[in-house]
Amino acid sequence: MAENIKQTVEARAQELLEPIVAGEGLELLEVEFLREREGWVLRLFIDKPGGRVGLDECSQVSRAVDTVLDVEDIVPHEYNLEVSSPGVNRPLKKPVHFERVKGQTVKVKTFGPIGEPPRKNFTGTLTEVAADAIAVDVEGAGSFRIPFKDIAKANLEFEF
Repeated sequence: MAENIKQTVEARAQELLEPIVAGEGLELLEVEFLREREGWVLRLFIDKPGGRVGLDECSQVSRAVDTVLDVEDIVPHEYNLEVSSPGVNRPLKKPVHFERVKGQTVKVKTFGPIGEPPRKNFTGTLTEVAADAIAVDVEGAGSFRIPFKDIAKANLEFEF
């Protein structure tokens, strides 16, 4: 049941808040709804073209979405709202996100094993972004074509 509420709140928040965040000139990358030590947290990860989201943008989005969250009442109990930048290991969700980091190192997890030999984890250079898949060149293992529908989680791997 808790998993169901989590997914419902995340999906509804994404749907409701995406246009509001876009109206602020920013992008809603990801929504997380989870229980932490201090209670339930609805966390929004925002980004902007060129990256570098600061405290001002986070406050701006927090104010912009607060009323909608109150009115729509999508969270069935008390929670804290957090608005954050995606950080250096930013999540990659949409083809446009992958397009922005082409040529850089990414980490991709798939729902099930794919490729030869079969594997679920791919860390390497993002070499191609197509309409339905990406290609990741894994050092020592070759290039893997990964369909978007098979990607469970992906993020930029920041190299120091």
